[in-house]
Amino acid sequence: MSKEASLWTFVVLCRSSKIITLVEQESNVNTAPFVHRFQETLNYYTAIFESIDVTLPRNDQQRINVEQHCLARDIVNIIACEGAERVERHEVLGKWRSRFTMAGFTPYPLSSLVNSTIKSLLENYSSKYSLQERDGALFLGWMNRDLVASCAWK
Repeated sequence: MSKEASLWTFVVLCRSSKIITLVEQESNVNTAPFVHRFQETLNYYTAIFESIDVTLPRNDQQRINVEQHCLARDIVNIIACEGAERVERHEVLGKWRSRFTMAGFTPYPLSSLVNSTIKSLLENYSSKYSLQERDGALFLGWMNRDLVASCAWK
């Protein structure tokens, strides 16, 4: 399916919804050349693995399952696959924001109660986690790296 057809399908599906919530990895590996994609993947997943280290011991079966069946699969797909075989195509929030705006959507405010609850939960794990609300979006980060962005659109 072409990018234009994908975008059209995206707009049609979104138009039938009242509110759209986007939660996306804050990493740019969709259209980047290989060297940039490799560096971005290395930096992003280094932060992911460091953040997991403070929450679960290395011999924890849950952690092993996530690392083997989710993270490893994603990393291999991003680095080793091209064209239609590469399905992991993370994009930063700025690109998504442009798409939503071009499709006629407007930002929808996030719940401050949910934000504060998430922030207090993160503090139980490590002070290296961060949760910031910027430009109508919520960013979950590890140290100085944004990992996940979340926003809502109407």
